[in-house]
Amino acid sequence: MNALFSFLAGLVFGVGLIVSGMSDPAKVLGFLDLAGKWDPSLALVMGGAVVVGLAAFTLVKRRQTTWLDLPFLLPAVRHVDRRLVIGSALFGVGWGLAGICPGPGMVLVGAGMTKGLIFVAAMLAGMGVFELLERFTQSRARKP
Repeated sequence: MNALFSFLAGLVFGVGLIVSGMSDPAKVLGFLDLAGKWDPSLALVMGGAVVVGLAAFTLVKRRQTTWLDLPFLLPAVRHVDRRLVIGSALFGVGWGLAGICPGPGMVLVGAGMTKGLIFVAAMLAGMGVFELLERFTQSRARKP
């Protein structure tokens, strides 16, 4: 049942990205192009997402489990640190260069677009490099 609802949530998210045009890298780059012909539509989509997110997190604070009786898995870390800032900066640079972030990347893969395949391959490679660096850092920290 959990897999079904996860699939449905992803499907709704993907359809929302398509309907809003946010799976089109040119639309995203138009938002980021402040010196050219700026397209504010991404700001409206993000604003709508923030409102929905605020409502959802407000509801979560009042409940102990999900509607499927599963525990909520919320982030435990609540402070800004160097890793968060660096990761956010890397995400922003990649998003600005490609006009694609993970959600729209998956939509593009589903549509069979080469851009999406290249982006997701690069994203997975970056995740792999991160994992290797984490393991290396952790193993060095454990050794006296």
